[in-house]
Order: sequence, then C-alpha cells, then structure tokens
Amino acid sequence: MAYTTINKPSDYFNTLIYTGDGTDNRSITGLGFQPDFCWFKDRTGANSHNLFDSVRGVNKPLISNSTSAELTGFNLFNSFDSDGFTISGATADNTNFNGNNFVSWSWLADGTGVSNTDGSIASTVSANTTSGFSIVTYTGTAVSGATVGHGLGVAPSVVILKNRTGYDWQSYWSALGNTRSMVLNSNSTGNTGTGFWNNTNPSSSVVTLGNDGSHSGNCVMYCFAEKKGFSKFGSYTGNGNNDGTFVYLGFKPAFVMVKNTVNNARNWTIIDNKRNTFNPETQWLYPNTNDSELDASSYPVDFVSNGFKIRTGVGSYFNTSGENYIYMAFAENPLVGTNNIPTTAR
Repeated sequence: MAYTTINKPSDYFNTLIYTGDGTDNRSITGLGFQPDFCWFKDRTGANSHNLFDSVRGVNKPLISNSTSAELTGFNLFNSFDSDGFTISGATADNTNFNGNNFVSWSWLADGTGVSNTDGSIASTVSANTTSGFSIVTYTGTAVSGATVGHGLGVAPSVVILKNRTGYDWQSYWSALGNTRSMVLNSNSTGNTGTGFWNNTNPSSSVVTLGNDGSHSGNCVMYCFAEKKGFSKFGSYTGNGNNDGTFVYLGFKPAFVMVKNTVNNARNWTIIDNKRNTFNPETQWLYPNTNDSELDASSYPVDFVSNGFKIRTGVGSYFNTSGENYIYMAFAENPLVGTNNIPTTAR
C-alpha cells in the first residue's frame, strides 16, 4: 500500500546552491520544475533574505528578516523559468554577488494565480492541491472576522503572512493554536491575542483574520497544508541530552526550519540537504537575521530516513530540556512510495 501520492518530492520543492558571478540575466537551472516561490540567502555575506513569488511578480522582493515593505526597482530577479530562474547582475548583492555562495529554496504552486471568492475578501490564489502549497494575495481590511480564500481544499497547518506595505511577518501554526502568531522577522516568542487569527482555525477554504494592522492593505499569504510523505508541520519538546530528541516525519527531510517558542533569544533556524549532503547537518541560516551561514558543528543534527535526530544536549536552537519547538519540514524522499520500496538513510 502506497505511503504517499508524491513519489518525487523534488517535483514540488527543491533547493539549489550556486556561486554568484555578478553577470546580468544569469540562468540558474537544475531545479526540476518552474517555481512559483523562491527564497534566496547569501551564505557568505551579511545580506538579507529575499523572497519572490509569481503572483506578486518578479523583482518585488520581500525580506524575511525585516518589517520593510515590498521593494521595487531592484535588479535582483528576472524570471521564473522551466527548470529554475533567472537572476540579475553586479548590483544584485542578495542573489548574485560575485564570488559569494548562495542558496535558494523553491516551491511549486500553480502560476500567476486565479480569482478566489471563497472568503469575504476576494483574493488571487496560486494553489497546488497535490503538494498542499498556495500563494494568496488580497487587500485586507483589518476587520475582525474577515476571511480570505486559500485554494487548498484542506485546512493549512501553517500560514505565513506579510503586509506588503510594512509591519511584522505574522504566522499561524496549528501546533500552537489560533490565539498565537509567531513573527518570522524576530527571535521573539510571538504574539497572543484575537487580533491575528480572530481565535479561529483556518478551514478547508478560508483563513480568518483579526483586526491587527498587519491585515490592512495589500498582503500576501503563503499557506501550507500537511501532505503525508511530503511535508510535516508540528512541535516537539527538547530533552537536553546528547542523545537528543528524535522528530518523526515519515520521510527523509530535504528542508527543516525550527523555532523555539518559549525563549525569546532563539533565532528561527534552517537546515537542508544541499548545503550539507551528508550527516551531520551543521550549516545554519537564520530567516530573522541577515547573518551569513553559521558553522554549527558543535550542534549536530542528522537527517534520517524517517525524520531528524538531534545529536547534542547543547544548543538551545534545537534541544533545550523542556522547551517547546515548532518545525516545518519538506521531503527529499518519502518513507515508502507507490513502489512500496522504503527509502534509505544517508
């Protein structure tokens, strides 16, 4: 019996690494699909994270480590291509600075989007119901109880929202409940109140919003629904031991993002299977800072065939005893595909 309907996760999510060369209109290939959401980070330099999507359009970066508005007029990102993307030239420090090492995490949605009227606010939605990912743009009202259609057909487990004119990045996590919003651009433990999600879980068709100012004006949401064998979103408790916590995913991960939810001095942290191609995972990037890549050799994490295993009792970013963590994970390989052959560990 098949464990998942997605035998090849890299058809829907993939990571590319490359070295900047400063040339204009540079094509980066090898992704395996035409992406709709690309997230870039300069691993070498202290440059910001830059996020682009096909619904808002090219060359309109949002910065995950900042409250700043959507940028325009920057020569950074030219096109979403059939096997990757085209980036720009010598002035593009955040995507193609000569000699610096870069990473891009990319997701497949469904192109530039279509009109959605499921909510009280009309939206434009690019949704991939197979992989459980959608990009949503709309004009918010900051009225409690307003709803926005997300197009997934099932309730998302994670919603990451950015007001395109400013404000913090807000995020809903089903593991934390509908009174909590975690802030992607901050190491804080987030916010609690009705102003973010109106104390209402997303449904199979809409996200319900509160009256916080981040919901006013032009906004974008990235919505993620869990798909067995491809993606998982949840929480775990650190044990503080060298034989650290094991987090079961049901697949060998390609990407994991973790955040401590109770300690406001801990960054969001991303590890992936391309910057480290073998265990342990020791190259960390922080979505809430512009820091260059950290060599975290003292805080090893292993990617295994069915999840990730923390190998140290130190390092509060992953395994402080008794502290809660949320995570977002996408697969390199499902534990068992339709061929009923189990994946292997590294």
